[in-house]
Amino acid sequence: MAKKVVLAYSGGLDTSVAVRWMIENLGVEVICVSANVGQEGTLDGNREKALGAGASAYEELDLREEFAREYLAPVIKANALYEGKYPLVSALSRPLIVKHQVDIARRYGADGVAHGCTGKGNDQVRFEVSSMAIAPDLELVAPVRNRGFTREDSIAYAAQHNIPVAATKEKLYSIDDNLWGRAIECGEMEDPWATPPDGVWQMTKLTASEPRDVVIAFEQGVPVSLDGERLALWELIVRLNQVVGSYGWGRLDMVENRRVGIKSRETYEAPGALAVMLAHADLESITLERDVQREKIRLEHRYAELVYDGLWFSPLKAAFDAFIDETQRHVTGEVRLRLEPGRCYVTGRRATKSLYDYGLATYDAADRFRHADSEGFVQLWGLSVKTWAAIQGVDPNA
Repeated sequence: MAKKVVLAYSGGLDTSVAVRWMIENLGVEVICVSANVGQEGTLDGNREKALGAGASAYEELDLREEFAREYLAPVIKANALYEGKYPLVSALSRPLIVKHQVDIARRYGADGVAHGCTGKGNDQVRFEVSSMAIAPDLELVAPVRNRGFTREDSIAYAAQHNIPVAATKEKLYSIDDNLWGRAIECGEMEDPWATPPDGVWQMTKLTASEPRDVVIAFEQGVPVSLDGERLALWELIVRLNQVVGSYGWGRLDMVENRRVGIKSRETYEAPGALAVMLAHADLESITLERDVQREKIRLEHRYAELVYDGLWFSPLKAAFDAFIDETQRHVTGEVRLRLEPGRCYVTGRRATKSLYDYGLATYDAADRFRHADSEGFVQLWGLSVKTWAAIQGVDPNA
């Protein structure tokens, strides 16, 4: 049994309860680590809460730049949307947090790492499988899951021990946010027919009314500037969240398949993420050769599944990254997005090494396409079907 554990500490309901419970029931020393991955204000007061709950030490890390460079950039290049919709908001921060959690465990001589995830969620998988991949010697401690706390139990325990938390029995929303977006679940939204209350939306409040264009520039698949201003990736995402979100665009309401085998109704806000992914995929339409693009599209869904399922540190993902990086060598250019209330769509794209050839595509006098070649091409292309039709084809009048 571990004697000293490093807890991934969000400062929310579950991890706040976990600190005190592990000390009282497992007899372990607890070190808390909070990671700034771009969430809004949720680290405020974490040190005081963690130490007040009994933690022996508290570490706070600013990981925004690393999060964007090492975790957001790869999924942008991969166009990774889980089940074709979700941009992996929560899934992306977990392996990064585990990486630093393990580093701190080594520094403090801890023999275990802990999280505050429940037994129903995906995050338990992401935390634990990531730990298994990079620190298989460390014991995994999951107090909230193994104790069987419900959210109501946790709220009652926090009240009993004077642990300050934002959740109440009347407002049971679970919110997780970072640079890439915001996830909101629980409460009345557990009914898939119920309309999400207006109060859950924070990043996508409609405040802008006049249409405007924004131009995102990419270099080898990674966004590097917005409207001509060069920005660090994490700063660019923050700016896009503000601009795109002000048009009320970037919301998702979906029932997704969790790794543990259940369906879960989830709501997300990710205006910057969805705008970047929209632009990036469009830029690939003029910079990727046809068969490369088709194969990449086929792999994008599998890539997203790996990240969602907690396999960031896995040989298959590493192999996919190598393929994807190769595809991005010439994905350099600009995409123009038009923003209108409730809408975001592409209106233009250009690239230094675009495969779009005006002379081949146009129907005007500049046309260089050899139309006469098409007769033989079509005959050969259709030969197999023509042969089948003559010998085995079904009579449409039968």
